[in-house]
Amino acid sequence: MKKISLLFIVLATALCAKAQIATNIYWVQFTDKNDSPYSIDAPEVYLSQRALDRRARLGIEIDEYDLPVNPQYLQAVANCGATLLNPSKWLNGVSVYTSSPSVIEEINALDFVEVVRNCENFPKAQLDKEENLSFEMKDQGMPRNPKDFYGGAHNQVFQLKVNQLHDMGYDGTGVIIAVLDGGFEGTPNAGCFDNMRQEGRLLGTRDFVYGSETVYSQSTHGTSCLSTMGAYDPNNMVGTAPKASYYLIHTEDGESETILEEYNWVSGAEYADSLGVDVCSTSLGYIDFDSNMSQWDHTYEHFDGHTAPMTIGAEIAASRGLICVNAAGNEYDGVCTLGIPADAEHILTVGAVNSDGVRADFSSVGPTYDGRIKPDVMAMGQGTYVATGYGNWWPYYNGDGTSFACPVLAGAVACLRQAFPNATVQEISDVLRQCGDHADRPDNHYGYGIPDFSEAYNVLQLLHVDDTSAPQNDILMVFPNPSDGDVHIRLNEVSMAELSVYDIMGRQLKSYHFNGLNHTTLERYLNDLGSGVYFIKAETDTSSQTVKLVLTR
Repeated sequence: MKKISLLFIVLATALCAKAQIATNIYWVQFTDKNDSPYSIDAPEVYLSQRALDRRARLGIEIDEYDLPVNPQYLQAVANCGATLLNPSKWLNGVSVYTSSPSVIEEINALDFVEVVRNCENFPKAQLDKEENLSFEMKDQGMPRNPKDFYGGAHNQVFQLKVNQLHDMGYDGTGVIIAVLDGGFEGTPNAGCFDNMRQEGRLLGTRDFVYGSETVYSQSTHGTSCLSTMGAYDPNNMVGTAPKASYYLIHTEDGESETILEEYNWVSGAEYADSLGVDVCSTSLGYIDFDSNMSQWDHTYEHFDGHTAPMTIGAEIAASRGLICVNAAGNEYDGVCTLGIPADAEHILTVGAVNSDGVRADFSSVGPTYDGRIKPDVMAMGQGTYVATGYGNWWPYYNGDGTSFACPVLAGAVACLRQAFPNATVQEISDVLRQCGDHADRPDNHYGYGIPDFSEAYNVLQLLHVDDTSAPQNDILMVFPNPSDGDVHIRLNEVSMAELSVYDIMGRQLKSYHFNGLNHTTLERYLNDLGSGVYFIKAETDTSSQTVKLVLTR
């Protein structure tokens, strides 16, 4: 495996239990995965069948990143006297606790240990984050939306046009979303999740901060984020993925702000991958830590898409087939005010707009250090309707923050994943950027804009017309196909149809009323097209069909 960058192998500290002090947490970086009992040829030992099915469906091979950390290495570290916390197979290391300097010396002496690092801790950065979260979770006192099926969530759902996917039956059914956050206090008692519990769609929880058996403490932030997707309380609040299934994963420590939380997140994402999760929604970001040693903080140079531990983990997650959606941050304007891992290239970084589509002034901006546009897309994060986590006496409120824009969009992404199980992470991300209302003029304040999920559905339908999961009625025949010369077209058992020709980007090139007898004009047009992939969509009163045409001239 490639050597890991210096920042990658650095550990900052964190509280893992109230009795522990931050300077007693360390990151142990291993050199390799040699002599592992795990094999690439037997992935069923460490990946669920659902995870394997996703890899097969998307054409993703098992590789060394998938191999768990060598258990012999872990045991050797434990034998030195350290308490193991969270191993990470993608980063090939483990966080540990010990109060003994001699234990660290003994671990450092192990042949397969590259380095052991730790740093001092001070509370300022966590206090700053708590002020940020209290800003997000303060009721903005905005008027509630009219009572329709979506209730107060009407604007944030309709802005993305994901309601049109719901009308087609794509409501997240069969899709699994992992929510990685700082706590889900109040979730068990929130009425908007009753349907999720009754239908068994709350699949499980995992705590990577304290190793406890509950994630329902520390913060209601995760509960509010979850509600924007999973709420199903008709006429009060219905989210963007109301019938998806969910895992709740606790990775953010509410009592400190350290780089260990990035490692916690990577372990959480690995866990989600092993379960076969489809979409990861993360409303977290990291810039400055509780440390008086500034080398642990993220400078602009770190925002290059491949330096910070959490960014590296997000990139690996995307390469495994997970669609990772992350909040841009609430740090206002400047030169790259994003929070890690919003700089990752292959995730969807989400900025915030209000119900009128105007960018919220607090929404973080790019560019990344290597010049890429961030955020990628926008969703409603100002005046967003969310569950409070405080029970039925105060069930909902309007809050501000890219933390809420992120899951609003992630739920809509889950509906696209349901509709197109064979679409790659890159395809879905590219199409959403393409269908943004600023796609023709993207910038680092607004990204590619607010994506139109109805339009994205149409583009992906064109790209995946050959999917066996989408059977179509035979209306027309296009031949030869592929063609390096003339193309012919005819109707099958229908007298007429409305035909449209699209290019690979989903742009309509021509519309034509076709009665089968006037084929010469249409064929002449098709024969004038250059090499490339095109789509011919035929619609009658009762059915439709799309044919992919490949020209190699």
